[in-house]
Amino acid sequence: MELCVRDVAKLLSVSEKTVYRWVEQGNLPAYRINQQYRFNRAELLEWASARRIKVSAEIFNEQESLGVPLPGLAEALQAGGIHYRVGGVDRESVLRQVVESMRLPEEVDREFLFQVLLARENLGSTGIGDGIAIPHVRNPIVLHVPRPMITLCFLEKPVDFGAIDGQPVRALFSLISPTVRGHLHLLSRLAFALRDRGFKDAICGQSSREEIMAEAKRIDAGLQSRS
Repeated sequence: MELCVRDVAKLLSVSEKTVYRWVEQGNLPAYRINQQYRFNRAELLEWASARRIKVSAEIFNEQESLGVPLPGLAEALQAGGIHYRVGGVDRESVLRQVVESMRLPEEVDREFLFQVLLARENLGSTGIGDGIAIPHVRNPIVLHVPRPMITLCFLEKPVDFGAIDGQPVRALFSLISPTVRGHLHLLSRLAFALRDRGFKDAICGQSSREEIMAEAKRIDAGLQSRS
């Protein structure tokens, strides 16, 4: 709840009067604290994106002190979970099963999340090759969740995702974060990991949770030693 009415007006390029009207109409998610409205940055971005309202680039400038501590790859996978034999016969049914597998709070609108993932996939495949896909939208997915997480789903049967190498997808990574900064952090960490032979072999071979987590921890330790 780090944003005030003035901040929201600036980010959405509208008057403060308009912000108050949206809140009073019940359209804009807000919290009343000490007789003043406060807004969650992630919820504001999700709300504006769903209504195709243009937002200022400043919404992405999250201060370190306001963001959720950024997890390593292993911690994010532990939070999101690793799931095997996930069903589905095409992209749509697979994405629906992936969303259902995610460890999300009850208040999160899973149908909305499914629809934005499907809409992005219809614009172009998120299959990156070697049987792996990273479903996402053009703007990072930000939801009101406790911490950034990565959900890994292994499909019961490979499904054609129109990947760049023509191979059907067998493994999907889905990223969820309460902040844009957290989403971008996870995406960069995952991209680095998928260039590591040990981690990628564990994914392509559908190794056990223990083996995958061990590889993730190894990568985290290596990155930590560089910093």
